[in-house]
Parts: sequence; C-alpha cells; structure tokens
Amino acid sequence: MALSELGCTYAALILHNDNIAIMAEKIAALLKAANVQVVLLSATGVAMPAGGGAATPPPVEEKKEEPKEESDDDMGFS
Repeated sequence: MALSELGCTYAALILHNDNIAIMAEKIAALLKAANVQVVLLSATGVAMPAGGGAATPPPVEEKKEEPKEESDDDMGFS
C-alpha cells in the first residue's frame, strides 16, 4: 500500500473516531498537516498516487447469505 493510500486510511479513521463527516477536503487537511503528499482525491475518496497513475477502487464483493446453523435445541436434541 502506498504512503498516500495509507495516509488517507489513517485520516479517515481519525475523522471517524472524532465523529466528523469523512470528506475529501477534511482528509486533505489532515494529510497536509501530517506532511503527506497526495496529488488528488476523487469523489469516492480514493487516493490517486503521486506517480500519475490512476488508482482504481477495489471490486465490490457481493454479500452471500450463509445458511443459519441449527442448534441441537432446534433439532429436538437436549
């Protein structure tokens, strides 16, 4: 993970911990105060690396409902 991505993650955690809305402007302010250089924050909050390459957001995983396990009591065993 690049330093800029790690910095964005920590900034988001700091904002969340202080119950402050996580917005690109606030992340950028924290990163500036920490002297972490990030070229661009997109609307989704994904850090764009300083090298000029475009970062892609991670793929969204589908939630699969797992079958509920039955307990012995549910099956009539005691």
